[in-house]
Amino acid sequence: MMRIIRFLDEQDRVRFGQRRPDGTTTLLAGDPFAPLEDTGKAAAVKKLLTPVEPRVILGIGLNYHEHAAEFGSQLPKYPIVFAKNPAAAAHPGDPIVLPPVCMNPPEVDYEAELAVVIGRAARDVSAAGALDYVLGYTVGNDVSARRWQKHAGGGQWVRGKSFDTFCPLGPELVTPDEISDPQSLPIQCRLNGKLMQEGNTSDMIFPVAELIAFLSSGTTLLPGTVILTGTPSGVGFARKPPVFLAPGDRVEITIEPIGTLVSPVSGTPEGSPGSR
Repeated sequence: MMRIIRFLDEQDRVRFGQRRPDGTTTLLAGDPFAPLEDTGKAAAVKKLLTPVEPRVILGIGLNYHEHAAEFGSQLPKYPIVFAKNPAAAAHPGDPIVLPPVCMNPPEVDYEAELAVVIGRAARDVSAAGALDYVLGYTVGNDVSARRWQKHAGGGQWVRGKSFDTFCPLGPELVTPDEISDPQSLPIQCRLNGKLMQEGNTSDMIFPVAELIAFLSSGTTLLPGTVILTGTPSGVGFARKPPVFLAPGDRVEITIEPIGTLVSPVSGTPEGSPGSR
């Protein structure tokens, strides 16, 4: 049973650790995709990183009954699959940076999601055995630029979901032995302290095991694949009036028993490549 973090130590080395109930961290030896050993040595955490470096990020659209209802959409017959650029991954506590191309007019939305990390190569797996391929679970935010998603991406969602920092992940990777049923997890999103999303993974149209079986059909899911499993109702785009992210905002996503992923929101710094 482990709650794994990836972090920078005081010498800026990337390390893995296990979070203890008292908040302390012990150093793990090895690789998350091979046996990890708890050394028992105390670890000083300088900066939290995403629990894994995503090999690929696969997202699932309209996978909650209530989310489909708020858009007035029919329930999909098959999972709606899209991808996000792995470079969109953002560390816990790092800002979601709003690029100028997403600010006129404002269009960037939050999406609280359970993220599933594949631990070993999975191809043509059955739903009954799919969870055996899960390395662990973490919290994700499928940040989405709605205009780019709907109109400016040529009908494809990838562009509007792949801007840098548009996939915060963390803070911990919780191993499956601590989460016996991924379909019974409460999930919440708060924007500047206000509750915006509240749901439960039991509302998923396609459960985690079915998603893994579907995605692995004729296709190898490599270790390090991150699957974003969909978001509950309450996204900003569906509100009247719509609510979009702005510099100075703070997004907090909580999934118990995984923890809370915190992301401040900022604009593109003046003089950076994205501001020209």
